Amino acid sequence: MHLQVGTRAVIFDLDGTLVDSMWIWKQIDIDYLSLYGIKLPHDLQNSIDGMSYSETAQYFKERFNIPDSIEKIKKDWYDMSIEFYKNKVGLKPGALEFLKRLKKQGIKTGIATSNSRELLETALDSLKVRKYFDSLHVSCEVAKGKPAPDIYLLVADELGISPSECLVFEDITQGIEAAHSAGMRVCGIHDEVSYERGHRLEEIADYYIKSFDEVIVGP
Repeated sequence: MHLQVGTRAVIFDLDGTLVDSMWIWKQIDIDYLSLYGIKLPHDLQNSIDGMSYSETAQYFKERFNIPDSIEKIKKDWYDMSIEFYKNKVGLKPGALEFLKRLKKQGIKTGIATSNSRELLETALDSLKVRKYFDSLHVSCEVAKGKPAPDIYLLVADELGISPSECLVFEDITQGIEAAHSAGMRVCGIHDEVSYERGHRLEEIADYYIKSFDEVIVGP
């Protein structure tokens, strides 16, 4: 895939797109629900895909009758996940070199994630890649999470780039729908966990890759 002429910004989802971390959330869900004697429902992952951190906490509270507040639920998840993001999450294949090439070409970059800002920043700092991004935003900062376009429009606005000049990388269908609704082109990237959960990105994305090594930047 050759980066299309006229692309002035590249915006990434985080989990399953930029970093290999989708496996973490199923394990945290298993561990968290087990505290209440609840087994992981088979449909849970698909039910919460694209939701913001706060929306997911609200969903858990209502579906599983969790007595704790939304903030307490989010804090418990944070405590469980921080160690994963510090020590066990790595970049997806080819991601670092791709970021370096974008920087060299003067193409602006941003992240639009449904994760929390704390975990976003923990991952970027642990992987030492924060310097490659011009804008960082999470879905809790906008009215609606993916598949609404809000988060992608916010990042594009901060970058000062028209949505039509943005290319988005995503690993789930709700993310692709969000970017398309924002008027952006989307490249789906393969993630094993997302694929197992039924996300067939090649059917709806404008482009599809299995690794960032497949993307050509520059002439």
